[in-house]
Parts: sequence; structure tokens; C-alpha cells
Amino acid sequence: MKVFVQIPCLNEEATLPSVLKSIPKTIKNVDQLEILVIDDGSSDKTVEIAKKHGVKHFVHHTRNMGLARSFRDGVDYALKHGADIVVNTDGDNQYPQARIADLVQPIIAKKADIVIGDRETAKIAHFSPFKKFMQRFGSWVVNKAAGTNLPDAASGFRAYSRSSLMKLNIVTKFSYCMETIIQAGNKRLNIVSIAIETNQKTRESRLFKNIWHHMFMSGTAIIRSYVMYKPHTIFVTLGTIFFIAGFVPFVRYAALYFQGEAGGHLQSLILGSSMLVGSLLAFALLVISDLQRTNRTLLEDQLERTKEIQYKNL
Repeated sequence: MKVFVQIPCLNEEATLPSVLKSIPKTIKNVDQLEILVIDDGSSDKTVEIAKKHGVKHFVHHTRNMGLARSFRDGVDYALKHGADIVVNTDGDNQYPQARIADLVQPIIAKKADIVIGDRETAKIAHFSPFKKFMQRFGSWVVNKAAGTNLPDAASGFRAYSRSSLMKLNIVTKFSYCMETIIQAGNKRLNIVSIAIETNQKTRESRLFKNIWHHMFMSGTAIIRSYVMYKPHTIFVTLGTIFFIAGFVPFVRYAALYFQGEAGGHLQSLILGSSMLVGSLLAFALLVISDLQRTNRTLLEDQLERTKEIQYKNL
């Protein structure tokens, strides 16, 4: 059993030593434990410090590519080097690396495909009440889209089995956290959570400018992933709303017509027509998106088989 612990880094020379020192040297039921540093365009001594601490595996980006691309490239490297489990932690020392041993055990026991560290955000002192609320709300939205019941969908402290990584495909550029949960939930992978306590805050997040930017980017990723897997929910709802909004003015106009008063109420006819056209477009988009979903499913199955062949003897 080989476990890769990957650490995406962007100028983490101050905190990376603490991260590397706190990663367990051995884990029960794990034969090999490797550390992979993903240098996402760092301009400081992140790589030099990692090498001094014995890190032998690196992925280098010549410029900042973002968290999602770093995660994807790290997974590709780990699978090419025979990883059975890939653990993701952060270079800012937010997560308790000592819990990596607990994170991987459900996968080793074949009781889970993905394990996520629940930060118990309600207890985090430096989170404002608004941020705590948005974390709960965001997790609720993701759970609805994925059909899961996870308390902390935004946590980046995770362990993935090799087979789950074969099935997952990262297409967004902002963050892989929400997208992989929605994909995994809709692909019937088993995701479990374990409660963890986070370390003291060391710096502000570099993933987003502020909470509003984070909300916008996360919301965009969630909606995109949701439409990919559940277009019926979106477009049937829109089509029905537009149909009702168009049918009511038509009924009103018909009633006035039979009363001989329809001449001055053409606006009802125009509004009704506009709404019905919107309804027709929504149902047309439903057909198109359903066809695309079917095509994407076939392509993902083919891609999974390609990955199995690509990484089979590595």
C-alpha cells in the first residue's frame, strides 16, 4: 500500500517546515509513504526548504496555475508513481497532518472511496458568524447537488482512493473541492467525514480575494457541476415557471376577449407569448443538455479505461 501526501504550495517557505515535520513517518497498514510538493509558481525558497526536509517528489509550475490545476497535476504524478491513496493537505499548516493516519484508514479498510476532514467550522474562532453561516449553507447546497450528507464540503484535507481518482475529472479552474464532491456523489462513490481540529491561522487565504469572491467562484463551480449532472432539475423548473407565467396572461386575455374588453389588453398577449417562448427554450435546452450528459458519461467511461491503461504498470 503506497500513500502519496501532496502539498500544493505558493510561497510557503514560512509554514512548510511545520507541515513537513508534522506528517507521520509511518502509518499502520501503509508500506510506503511519499511526500509530493506541488510548486505552483513560488518565488521564495519553498522548493529549497522542501528539499532540505527530504522531499524527493515535485511538480513544478513556472507560473501560478491555481489550486484546481495543482491538485490535478499532483494526482497525475502520484498515480504515475503507483499511489494507492492520495492525501491532499495545504502548505499553510491549516490542517493537522498527524490525522493523515486516521484519514486513510477507511479507504484501506475498503469502507470509503473518499475521506474528508470535517473542520467543524462552527468551532473555529477566527471564522466570523457570517462565514460560518455561509460554510454551512455552501455545504448544504453541495449536498443537495451531490446527494451526500457532508458537514464540511469546502475542506481541502482529503484522502482519495486510486479507483476514485480514476473516475474523477477536474474541469474547473478555481477549486476542486466542490466539483469532486458533486462528481463523486453522482457517480455513487462512498464519501465519509472524520472530525478534525484545525491549527492556528497563519495567513489569509490566497485562493480568493474576499468572502464575496469566494462565494461567487464557489457558486459558479457548484452551478456548473450541478447542471452537468442534473440538468432536468434546472430546466424543468425553469420551463414550468415560464409556462405558468405565460399561461396566466393568456387566460386573462381570453377572459377579457369573451367579455368584449380584450382590445386594450394586448400587453397580456405579448407577455404571455414571451413567457411561453422562454418555456419552449428551457425545454429545448433540457433536451440538448440531456444529450450532452449522455455523451459526457460515455466519454468519462472511456477516459476512465484510458487512465487504467495509462497507470496500470506504473
